[in-house]
Amino acid sequence: MHSVSVRDVSLNFGSVKVLEKLNLDITEGEFLVLLGPSGCGKSTLLNCIAGLLDVSDGQIFINGKNVTWEQPKDRGIGMVFQSYALYPQMTVEGNLSFGLKNQGVPRAEIRERVDRAAKMLQIEPYLQRKPAHLSGGQRQRVAIGRALVREAGVFLFDEPLSNLDAKLRSELRVELKRLHQKLAHNTMIYVTHDQIEALTLADRIAVMKGGVIQQLADPHTIYNRPRNLYVAGFIGSPPMSFLDGSVTAEGGGFVFRFGDHVIPLDGYVADTELRPEFDAILGVRPEHVEIRGENETSDTATFPAVVDLEEPMGADSLLWVTFAGQTLSVRIDSSRRFRPGDAVRLGFNLPMASVFDRKTEDRM
Repeated sequence: MHSVSVRDVSLNFGSVKVLEKLNLDITEGEFLVLLGPSGCGKSTLLNCIAGLLDVSDGQIFINGKNVTWEQPKDRGIGMVFQSYALYPQMTVEGNLSFGLKNQGVPRAEIRERVDRAAKMLQIEPYLQRKPAHLSGGQRQRVAIGRALVREAGVFLFDEPLSNLDAKLRSELRVELKRLHQKLAHNTMIYVTHDQIEALTLADRIAVMKGGVIQQLADPHTIYNRPRNLYVAGFIGSPPMSFLDGSVTAEGGGFVFRFGDHVIPLDGYVADTELRPEFDAILGVRPEHVEIRGENETSDTATFPAVVDLEEPMGADSLLWVTFAGQTLSVRIDSSRRFRPGDAVRLGFNLPMASVFDRKTEDRM
């Protein structure tokens, strides 16, 4: 059963088309992340699902009910915004219970729901404090708790961690993952521009650009088998490196020609059948590039390159190298050391690489 269905939804602001004929089905209990840069339409889509924006065309269903023209309060959702939006004059307990009181929920049930949410989010010691006496992470937990006490079937998160520092974001990511595991039957839709949040939290990721979903898949597929050049370049830190060349047939197989270099495509896993003689772009992630010292041997074909700089990152390091006039990033173990100017040789893990048609920008 689809918990949320978006069917042919379009939204226009005057002559500007923000969403056009967008379709999306989200199953019960799924954690779906809408990912993309500012202006891609992800928050707009979330607000349409929430009922905060009226769609220009199409329909939205929540738990099988057509809610396209329902008020937000009647959609059975709980929403957490980027801003905490807590009542400063109320205690944590007051913030959690305020909406339930307005709905006329019995006092005993309010107490039970508030206690359950506070325990789940580990904010029990702060129930009698006011928001001004809480840290940013604690305030955001209260905001999440306010959505939880509604006992909604669908939770919507609009960049809830973007106002927190890096350490708190990391901690709350883990808490959100645990929360989703506890609420196994509750659907969560989460908006972010942070790819780390998307990859760590999502069951599936919808990568958006210009109001269109470019790819909808699980995090491993999105990362390792990007559908097109945009997804490949947007996902990954640092992003995938690209080599501009062509694919030709040679010796009963295919090779990628880049300048004076020929890279055999043996072992490449294609999405569509490769064809000879087309302009192509070879994409490879930093961890899928093998690097050897000038005098080290390798079982695979290697190519000469020169180290530009090294970025130590703790357990591993990033090397930036020049290969045939282009800069590539290479992820290596931090125990290996190279200096700027060192001559090295590069090899490519072709089964993990991606070949894109330069004309269509789709993965081959």
